[in-house]
Amino acid sequence: MMRNVQEYPQVRHTFYSNQQNKRRVKWHNEGHIHVTVWRDRKPLKREMRENTQDGTPGSWFKITIPYGGKYEKTWLVKSIQDHCSVPFTPVDFHYVKNQARFFVQDAGIASALKDVSYKICDEESQKISIFVNPSNVPYSVRYKLKPEEMKQLKLTMHKRYDVSHEALDLQSLRFDPDLVGHDIDIILNRRNCMAATLQIIEENFPELLSLNLSNNKLYQLDGLSDIIQMVPTVKILNLSKNELTLVWELNKMKGLKLEELWLEGNPLCDTFPDQSTYISAIRECFPKLLHLDGQTLPPAIIIDTDAPYLIKSSKESSRGSEKLKSLILQFLQQYYLIYDSEDRQGLLCAYHYKACFSLTIPFNPKDPAPSSLCKYFKESRNMKKIKDPYLRIQLLKHTKHDIVCSLSTLPKTQHDISSFVVDMWFHTEMMLCFSVNGVFKEVEGRSQGSVRAFTRTFIATPTNNSSLCIVNDELFVRDASPNETQSMSSIPVSSSTSSSVFILSKEQQEMVQAFSTQSGMKPEWSQKCLQDNEWNYTRAGQVFTMLKNEGKIPEDAFKQIT
Repeated sequence: MMRNVQEYPQVRHTFYSNQQNKRRVKWHNEGHIHVTVWRDRKPLKREMRENTQDGTPGSWFKITIPYGGKYEKTWLVKSIQDHCSVPFTPVDFHYVKNQARFFVQDAGIASALKDVSYKICDEESQKISIFVNPSNVPYSVRYKLKPEEMKQLKLTMHKRYDVSHEALDLQSLRFDPDLVGHDIDIILNRRNCMAATLQIIEENFPELLSLNLSNNKLYQLDGLSDIIQMVPTVKILNLSKNELTLVWELNKMKGLKLEELWLEGNPLCDTFPDQSTYISAIRECFPKLLHLDGQTLPPAIIIDTDAPYLIKSSKESSRGSEKLKSLILQFLQQYYLIYDSEDRQGLLCAYHYKACFSLTIPFNPKDPAPSSLCKYFKESRNMKKIKDPYLRIQLLKHTKHDIVCSLSTLPKTQHDISSFVVDMWFHTEMMLCFSVNGVFKEVEGRSQGSVRAFTRTFIATPTNNSSLCIVNDELFVRDASPNETQSMSSIPVSSSTSSSVFILSKEQQEMVQAFSTQSGMKPEWSQKCLQDNEWNYTRAGQVFTMLKNEGKIPEDAFKQIT
């Protein structure tokens, strides 16, 4: 609220937010001189007119969101647009330290944006403030490429475009002979250059699938983030051999549904203690990622759907129930595929960042720590046994990182999917509660081959992008009964030769899993369909659809849910 604050040596400023009259205060304290001068606060529109060149709608204004650095651009801009009384297009959106900043070119829009302040709340119920100030012309507009420069850049980019693969190779763009020969300096860290490049991509390559920006000395991705709205089709992005130092820069690109990403050669790759932590951090930005720096990643939980379990009326209850079954089966298959893998870090994508998890084993006063479940005992939160309130709090895992860290310490397992009994016992438009019972084997250590029975209860909620997200997870583990052990005996401990599933390549295993999820068939039937069609996924899908429509697929080929 202050204007014209005068600063002197050793001066500390005192701010006053609600003063009606002109006033000057000067006083001394322990060698510090405090001088504060302010004037009447003018109405916003009047101030805008007086501080712009001509007060016309063409004048520019800077929009600043304090602490906006913690918000993803797409969400923040959409939230502001939803609350703003007039439509607007942000220009030069970027982050400065912990602030988000962009520009608009209209006094009416600027005034409307000022009215949005404190009307938006984030996930933590914190209100978001918006500051509006008159501004000079933004950088990308002031230094916009000339028509002849745009024409040459367009020709250069066309030469670098691979039509057959819908791929654009812009590596080392600044040193392209066609640009250097015309004395055109394209530095993609500059917002005007990146804006011009994206404009050409949007107008000429709207179905772009692959973009190579390696070796361009990129140290920030503010300008590139506009590609999320302009060319959302990009699935492959190469940012290798640049100068990115923080994973936060990748958060600016979260709106892209990337399947392949290259980051090798950036300083940020050396900031992680190990490969697993590196993969987990990148996957938080891009949950659908299948390949990172040329490495095929283990599967992760991805449930992309338009929240099919949201049942609006009784007329839709039958159709909604079938969709709920499909959603839960898909979730459980993906969850336990990762849980039984070598690396459970892929489960990070399944949990809310403030999720809660607890583990319990049976309590027997005569045998408080049975040896068969000793690996679970130290994590058990059975309140009949644990009397110390502090310990009970410690055993309740909060945040998804603590949960996955705790799950990673539990014995390696192999679950019998066919033993699962699933019950969805409650759902609303914003919450889905279900439980699963079944058996699993431990596959390493002194308890290798031991069969356990389990009950797991999940409470999940939809996220902003309509994904399924666990907010509460409760796991109960016990020794299996003789009947349960016998039913599990037909499932071997995983090894390279013990089961046909494990002699498949990793790519083939992923294809079987994906085909099973999409078709609703059991994995063994999905594998047979793919093998019969020479592992041509598209052809197998077409054959499946045709046979299903003709009623030629037996009922026992499909997964069941109770």
